[in-house]
Amino acid sequence: MARVLILTGIGIVVLLVGFLAYSLWKVRFFTPAVGSGPAGSPTAKALRRHVEHLTVRIGSRSVGEPEALGQARDYITETLGQAGFEARLQAVPYAGRIYHNVIAAVPGSESGELVVVGAHYDTVWGTPGADDNGSAVAVLLEVARALAETRPRHPVELAFFTLEEPPVFPSRSMGSSVYAAALREAGRSVRAMICLEMVGYYQGSKGGQSFPFPFMGWFYRSTPDFVAVIGNWSSRGLAGEVAGAFREAAHLPVETLALGRFVPGVDFSDHRWFWAMGWPAVMVTDTAFYRNPHYHRSTDTIDTLDFGAMAELVKGLVRAVRGLAEIP
Repeated sequence: MARVLILTGIGIVVLLVGFLAYSLWKVRFFTPAVGSGPAGSPTAKALRRHVEHLTVRIGSRSVGEPEALGQARDYITETLGQAGFEARLQAVPYAGRIYHNVIAAVPGSESGELVVVGAHYDTVWGTPGADDNGSAVAVLLEVARALAETRPRHPVELAFFTLEEPPVFPSRSMGSSVYAAALREAGRSVRAMICLEMVGYYQGSKGGQSFPFPFMGWFYRSTPDFVAVIGNWSSRGLAGEVAGAFREAAHLPVETLALGRFVPGVDFSDHRWFWAMGWPAVMVTDTAFYRNPHYHRSTDTIDTLDFGAMAELVKGLVRAVRGLAEIP
């Protein structure tokens, strides 16, 4: 009996690994149809400017390219300054060098639990990183602009993290790990954390969306036109609240998932360190390698992004932060 159970368990694992491998192969080698392309709204145009600067003027921004990372850091800092923030730099030491997180704070009327929205600005070596993660940086910059003059009840911090990508991932040298540890050391608590990870790719036709497990296609949209809000089980309430704000404010389909780390990819970004601290956190994503065939490739370029969809996401995120931070 024990042998049967062991063999059954092994068979299930093999099937799940095989399906994951198929999903990765599918997004790598099947080219989706062309998406809707950029829209002409002021927000969409601003998003395109940000991504163009990061991916075309600067380009690859890996841990091995400190000068490029410094240029991206300076662009983020200057753009936040134009929006009215006095951003602070947080040192992130790694391999004998100092890198920096960039933090913009919106003070709360009450000292208390913090609302954090974060996105990493580094890339893997050799890729311009338009979707991963220029799209998220651009969206967060526009969320910052929208929140600059607000006065929330709970303090808000907009965190632009360095060193999320390999070879630093998943070590404690990640910028988000340094940030979360500093909050804990200072005795601060996080009410909610929203991690933006690849939010610009919405190309493809019905059936073009892949999933970690085969049965998920029965319950979720098979067209890659939605944004996903991913949480662990203890963050399921936050996932529902964020998704609800998106549905109220944005014309962009949204799906939610709140499960454990056994789902491949569910903790592959900066929110993992907030889960490690026991704080509620969700990842907002276009589902990365389950959709985008340019993941970690030199073809992850600006022309693959849908800036109209990203502009809608900005609306949804602003609504979500307003609710979480209790902004009038």
